Amino acid sequence: MSRAATEPDPHTTGAPHHGGPGPHHGERDTRHGEPDAAHPEPEPPRAPAPAPVPAPRRSRAALLTSGLVLALLALALLSAALGAYRIPLGDVTASLLHRAGAGGHPLDRVAESVLWDVRLPRVALALLVGASLGTAGALMQGVFGNPLAEPGVIGISSGAAVGAVASIALGLTFLGTWTVTVAAFVAGLVTVLLVYALSRSGGRTEVVTLILTGIAVNAFAGALIGLLIFFADNAQVTQITFWQLGSLAQATWPKVLAVLPCAAVGLAVAPYYARRLDLLALGERSARHLGVDVERLRIVLVVAVALLTAAAVAVAGIITFVGLVVPHLLRMAAGPGHRFLLPGSALGGAVVLLGADLAARTVAAPAELPLGVLTALLGSPFFFWLLRRTRRGQGGWA
Repeated sequence: MSRAATEPDPHTTGAPHHGGPGPHHGERDTRHGEPDAAHPEPEPPRAPAPAPVPAPRRSRAALLTSGLVLALLALALLSAALGAYRIPLGDVTASLLHRAGAGGHPLDRVAESVLWDVRLPRVALALLVGASLGTAGALMQGVFGNPLAEPGVIGISSGAAVGAVASIALGLTFLGTWTVTVAAFVAGLVTVLLVYALSRSGGRTEVVTLILTGIAVNAFAGALIGLLIFFADNAQVTQITFWQLGSLAQATWPKVLAVLPCAAVGLAVAPYYARRLDLLALGERSARHLGVDVERLRIVLVVAVALLTAAAVAVAGIITFVGLVVPHLLRMAAGPGHRFLLPGSALGGAVVLLGADLAARTVAAPAELPLGVLTALLGSPFFFWLLRRTRRGQGGWA
């Protein structure tokens, strides 16, 4: 062994003073067992830091957002123009610009009435309902950590349906034309609060218990709806059936304004919790260690889902699979990050519902297909494919 490695530095005595020379280059100071400052010992391994979002994924999210916005604008113009009474796209644009005070010109009396009293309220309602259902689906999947979750799982849709069917079958008219809408909204909110209260135990809520309670409430709500239909007369049964199948045919500006507050609150709250949902995806225990109040997060987001879904169901009837298909497709295309997924689901839901409503009005013209039936016909095959894909990915279910 070399002399330099075993003897103290001749320029120092005792403990080395601050700023004094240390051991020779490449050697250890064996007197104190300290590593050489120039060549420190490797640090113990640490947990890997979260990987930053790759640039290709960010650019893909930006590209998808641009595509969704353009598709939304194009479908909105087409929906305003096409129908039993056709209005040229140029006239639609001219009327919109004229109302906005940016030029253009008014249309004749009939075209102006069709556009502003029939078509545009329907377009606006489709935007709000689609955005609400898409965002509610993304929130449900994030809260439950399951891509198969959907707003109807915890009984919101079926509860709202009970309120609407009861108001029709019992002939309630205490709020005039708003009776069915208000009854559906209140019943949806009461149902989700009841499900949440029944699933709590020891101050905590288990996801599996919440889902199973929702399934039980859905079954009970279905039985109530069947009982109410049994006692309803033929005219009421027709109205109930039409409402259950889902439609935007009764869209008016007052109904748009009725949905707008709930939709605005839900759509504004959702992005605020994007980061906490990303942390929750790591697991409940990990999320708690990182400072997330999981129970409070679930309460807030379940209430937000209830607001979004109940308001949508109250004015449009039961429209299924939008909240399941849209978030999952976006997650497959741009990754699971909720910073893009939540606003993207709002845009995607609006695009899907606008397209579905346009198809419902034009495919079998002059008749109109039920919107809920159309979305179910398109969404069910996707759901089956998703079930098989999830099962293969997990290697089977016990």
